[in-house]
Amino acid sequence: MNRRAFIQNSLATAALTSLPARALADTHQIPYVGLQLYTVRDEMKKDLSATITRVATIGYKEVEFAGYFNHSPADIRAILDKNRLTAPGCHVAYDVVQDHLQETIDAAHIIGHTYIVCPWIDEKLRKTPDGWKRVADFFNQVGANTKKAGIQFGYHNHTFEFVPDPNIGGKLPYDFLLENTDKELVKMEMDLCWISVTGHDPVSYFTRYPGRFPLVHVKDVKEMPKVAPGKTDEFVDTNFEKKIMTEPGNGVIDWKRIFAHADQAGIQHYFVEHDSPADPFASITASYKYLSTLRF
Repeated sequence: MNRRAFIQNSLATAALTSLPARALADTHQIPYVGLQLYTVRDEMKKDLSATITRVATIGYKEVEFAGYFNHSPADIRAILDKNRLTAPGCHVAYDVVQDHLQETIDAAHIIGHTYIVCPWIDEKLRKTPDGWKRVADFFNQVGANTKKAGIQFGYHNHTFEFVPDPNIGGKLPYDFLLENTDKELVKMEMDLCWISVTGHDPVSYFTRYPGRFPLVHVKDVKEMPKVAPGKTDEFVDTNFEKKIMTEPGNGVIDWKRIFAHADQAGIQHYFVEHDSPADPFASITASYKYLSTLRF
């Protein structure tokens, strides 16, 4: 190789190695497929340790808790460590966050949570005239407190957030929360199934609010329900979950399209979830097989 060719080759190699690994790949993939343990809640009630071990055996590397089933934070951490799992997040009820925030933070530090997520807002609160404003103000307050402790606060959606609410001028509550909470204090764990069945596009939110969605829930539907605009809360029941909900890859949601915008969204953690699976372990096994091999 002559000097000129050597220099050209060296410059090309340097340029390539300076790029992030993701940019060098022809396709992208999910780095760690996680599981929201609500999917296996009945098994967790019977034997939490054995259930988590089985989850790890399937291949999952991350889990998200929705209750500790009378186990101490230290016990939970020991079970995770034994199975070489991490638990980046946990779901904590609104009233628990309201009344026991410091205990929740202390437990998070022991277990290793970096996110505390509120998964639900009671209808009584959201139906009051100033309900959504109170929620937004509360979330900002909680987010400020968790940030001081090195933990990010977040909110997980269902479908009622995509029904226009006259109490906030006909806005969608989801939009109202995004606009009225501090983007550094309150992140969103987007449930990609629930938003999709309402007819709204996750990618449009990624574009409008980049970096706001570090966690997502991944589940699918066999078909999109036919509901009138603004009436998306009508089908949210166990009948819907059992009849239409399915594992990612077995349904109609275009995961490649959504995940192609993962960097824009700021997605760091992907949690499989199925609210009412007929066979929980068969369900999470199928989900893992699909997502761990998905390229986008």
